[in-house]
Amino acid sequence: MIDLNNEIHFILGSSSPRRLELLAQIGIIPNQTVSPKIEEKILKNELPLSYVKRIVTKKMSKVRKENPTSLILTADTIVHVGRRILNKTSELKEAESFLKLLSGRRHKVTTAFIISSPSYKGKLNLVSSIVKFKRLTLQEIDFYLKTNEWKGKAGGYGVQGIASRYINFISGSYSNIVGLPLADVYGKLIAAGFIKINEKL
Repeated sequence: MIDLNNEIHFILGSSSPRRLELLAQIGIIPNQTVSPKIEEKILKNELPLSYVKRIVTKKMSKVRKENPTSLILTADTIVHVGRRILNKTSELKEAESFLKLLSGRRHKVTTAFIISSPSYKGKLNLVSSIVKFKRLTLQEIDFYLKTNEWKGKAGGYGVQGIASRYINFISGSYSNIVGLPLADVYGKLIAAGFIKINEKL
């Protein structure tokens, strides 16, 4: 079994309800959730991995400044095809263009995350998964857009919802595609002293 170190104040530096749900799946409930309000605009000619590393570092700096004594987890997840980042969207036409681009081809979902406290200076971690959509018909794209499930989702889809019917290949961490690579995060929380392993059954 696992025990959480109650002497450590743990903050999830994310406004994503999916990340909170993912942590709960492995028995971890943060003491506090903080939304790091930062500018997330993609810079000109910025490559996907450079972007996601910059954003997660900015999130950590913002939350750390306001909570200097806590253990903090910040993360950012992107969908990317080659050099192009398919960001979160609320625009129907943009979501449609994303789905047409992803149709019948593989793309990557990468999460950058940092876990850090005054006594644990965690490094930036990158975890990538590969996703492949079946070739989508125009009718399937139209149907999916009408569900509104794509709103606010990176790449214009949510792997844990209706879009799963169109995905015929995944390589790597599934939870990473949802928003947080749980096995990697779990290991770092052990290293940070927040999770204590009790080997006795």
